Amino acid sequence: MKIEEQTIDSMVVVSLDGRVDGSTAPDLEKHISAVVERGDTRILLDCSQMDYISSAGLRVVLVGAKKCQQGGGKLTLCTLRATCKSVMEVSGFLTMLDYYDTRESALAAQS
Repeated sequence: MKIEEQTIDSMVVVSLDGRVDGSTAPDLEKHISAVVERGDTRILLDCSQMDYISSAGLRVVLVGAKKCQQGGGKLTLCTLRATCKSVMEVSGFLTMLDYYDTRESALAAQS
């Protein structure tokens, strides 16, 4: 999995490329924790290039959302591929977290 980060306005956009599974989820957890620890609690996970997410990955997203919330911010998701979106829907994540079909709509809603 490849993780890229950029800041747009006051939101940190974390782009995920590849699989978020048991072997890569710890890397994502460390990255999200580092972002929150430096004081950036508004995170947008851009999942347009993420092609798989396991239960370990779901746990990391949930933990990251809680860390953001505790810091007064929010973790938002955008651009899920069909298979990953289905996993998120079945697990109830899309009722717990804000989700947008495009990065642009997610950024517009957060500004």
